[in-house]
Amino acid sequence: MDVLTLTNAPDAPFLNQQRTALERRGVRFEVCAVAGDVSGPDGRGPLEYLQFVRTVRRALATGPSTPGSGDEFDLVHAHYGLTAPMALAQRQVPVVCSLWGSDVHGPVKPVSKLCAPLCEAVIVMSERMAADLGTDCQVIPDGVDLETFRPECQTEARERIGWPADEYTVFFPYAPDREVKNHPRAKRIVDTVDGTLDRPVSLRTVSGVPHERIADYMNAADVLLMTSHSEGSPNAVKEALACNCPVVAVDVGDVRERLAGVTPSRVATTDGELVDALASVLEAGERSNGRDHVTEVSLERTTDAILEVYRSVTGRTGTPSEGVAQVESPR
Repeated sequence: MDVLTLTNAPDAPFLNQQRTALERRGVRFEVCAVAGDVSGPDGRGPLEYLQFVRTVRRALATGPSTPGSGDEFDLVHAHYGLTAPMALAQRQVPVVCSLWGSDVHGPVKPVSKLCAPLCEAVIVMSERMAADLGTDCQVIPDGVDLETFRPECQTEARERIGWPADEYTVFFPYAPDREVKNHPRAKRIVDTVDGTLDRPVSLRTVSGVPHERIADYMNAADVLLMTSHSEGSPNAVKEALACNCPVVAVDVGDVRERLAGVTPSRVATTDGELVDALASVLEAGERSNGRDHVTEVSLERTTDAILEVYRSVTGRTGTPSEGVAQVESPR
């Protein structure tokens, strides 16, 4: 099967992880990425997206270049709502659209809602996204690689990355300038808790490291703190669970579902609740039972589910996969 992938974030770890897993199943990919970046000197705006229409048409006209491929792509997989119009500008091959979270909960939502009914299949990350989208879709969270993310000795992990052993360490795995992740709130919560326990409480903010190294940070941390304004199915939470790292998070995306039955871990809403939850989890001083609750969103299972979507829209139906929730829009 030959798939043309459209994306505005070609370096997203979860996207590349998913593609690699599907390639192991025999799917061949070619990637078209929107030019420019969200910010900086090579900023991305409406012009880059308009030019992307020509890029996509040219790729479809040329066909796959991978050895062993056919003359045409079997489907187009658009990742993120803003790439869906470019995928739908042609009707030669079926379109699968994956929505990531902010394109349903944020300002891009009108584009996603307009395009979703025109696609042969729509994939969302959580039941909450499905409800907000209000059209037929399938809930398939991004999968977590249980081989890379697994529990290891906390002391050894701290030594590998150079974190001190005499503090409570709160892990925030995002760049501080990513507004949607709400770093100021995380800092405010940690600053409030610091000084109330028997050891200092430190907020460790990490970004820009190789994705596979994040497992060391998950194993070294006492807790993962998530304060995002919105999420789909945050990979950081699932990766923390796979490492048995406790989680304190706001109620966004599928966080409440993922943390059901996980101890010690907490979902909170207000600053006061977050402070109490963080202090309680740190004082417990225990690793969580998260790995027992994350197997249903393993990379293997979610890869099966996406492959089943590909087979369905191309007419190559197979056995329905576990873990695929079919969500019909309200009529």
